Amino acid sequence: MEKDQSGFLIINKPLHYSSMDVIRVLRKLTGIKKIGHAGTLDPLATGVLLVCIGRATTKHIDSLMNMEKEYIAEIDLTAFSETDDAEGPLQECDVKNIPSENEIIACLHKFIGLIEQIPPRYSAMKIQGVRAYKKVRSGEIFELEARMVEIKSIDLLSYQWPVLKIKVTCGKGVYIRSLARDIGNCLHTGGYLKSLIRSRIGEYRLENALELKFLQENTNLIEEKLSKI
Repeated sequence: MEKDQSGFLIINKPLHYSSMDVIRVLRKLTGIKKIGHAGTLDPLATGVLLVCIGRATTKHIDSLMNMEKEYIAEIDLTAFSETDDAEGPLQECDVKNIPSENEIIACLHKFIGLIEQIPPRYSAMKIQGVRAYKKVRSGEIFELEARMVEIKSIDLLSYQWPVLKIKVTCGKGVYIRSLARDIGNCLHTGGYLKSLIRSRIGEYRLENALELKFLQENTNLIEEKLSKI
């Protein structure tokens, strides 16, 4: 691939890959070092990852990150998690009253709009220049401040105790792991993110995303698959 090529790829991030893992693979495949992504996905999440390739495109990362996002999330209500997702460790909850579907819908409604949200302790948020997850691993005691974020809609897709499945449409900076935790607190149950799919960023949808394995097996097609801003 020519070193002066630029554009972005809509990637379906594989499970257990970090967003940086995807970038490392694409740097190796293309020979281009100037590659970045427009919004990270945790290793346990899958779905749309916009990967910007070339200097002319990476300068647009901030505007791409500001686009609306859509997620499909499964939340387990039996436990809380130190990481707020299935990576754990998990702390099981003694749930006295199993919430009804109507109670869940009422709870979800409370999180629509501009809300205060505390990021997960295991996150890339910086505190005095240090990533939060690094502070946790070093044993440092600290508090994360709540931030204002916007959740535009939450739709209940299914519910069968103890797992509820929701579709979330939101703005920049929303942690779905935090939302899972906060929903659990709202329902007086546990709450951790069991699975997460990012189904859309702006107009870029999962059904149009490329599999990383396909690009690894068809390196000659990468340039053809580049989208322009």
